Amino acid sequence: MQIQGQSALVTGGASGLGEATARALARLGARVAVLDRNAEQAARVAADIGGVACACDITDAASVAAALEQAAVAHGPARILMNVAGIGSAKRIVQRDGSAAPLEDFARVVNINLIGTYNVSRLFAAACSRLEALDNGERGVMLFTASVAAFDGQVGQQAYSASKAGLAGMTLPMARDLAQHAIRVCTIAPGLFATPLMQELPEAVQQSLAASIPFPPRLGRPEEFAELACHIVTNGHLNGEVIRLDGALRMAPR
Repeated sequence: MQIQGQSALVTGGASGLGEATARALARLGARVAVLDRNAEQAARVAADIGGVACACDITDAASVAAALEQAAVAHGPARILMNVAGIGSAKRIVQRDGSAAPLEDFARVVNINLIGTYNVSRLFAAACSRLEALDNGERGVMLFTASVAAFDGQVGQQAYSASKAGLAGMTLPMARDLAQHAIRVCTIAPGLFATPLMQELPEAVQQSLAASIPFPPRLGRPEEFAELACHIVTNGHLNGEVIRLDGALRMAPR
């Protein structure tokens, strides 16, 4: 699918990997809706790229439906969905005081990262399936954002790894399910990237993490994630695939 002239949705588009993806899509000629819980940051990004900001809680069906409607009114029906919104978590299952990890912490991470992504995807897919097919027969494409933690999660990452492994596991059946509607589905599993959350760590910690990456021995750049996300859109034979983007990193237990 050519990006030029298409309407695109980016969840988590107000910062980090989502912001880089929204900016890359806009540079390539897409009309971009920036969906994020941080309405102020979303408005800033949208203003920079000539897009529209849509305040959105991906775990709430009504909130997502309203955001998709707002985006459609501004830009027309979307054919591109970039699911980038998510949260991190690290909590040992047995706490220092011997108590069990709170169940609500696990549920919150899975609810946002996995169920929230599914929530946006199901509503996008239903709307996209009703569009006329493009000249190449395609109707749309969607992206999930997993993590290398889906495959080699570290100590304390049970919730995060489970949520991201769920996205990786959902990729192929979603692609098979939506094949009849000519909607492709792929997932990127990024490694260690220079996101705002990462940059809050001390410089020495960032350098140590970067040194653990075989090549190139540096943190990934959000623009590199965005480049791959845009390539997935334009490469019509990419479907049902989970792609690691990690510089050959394999995470140690801790």
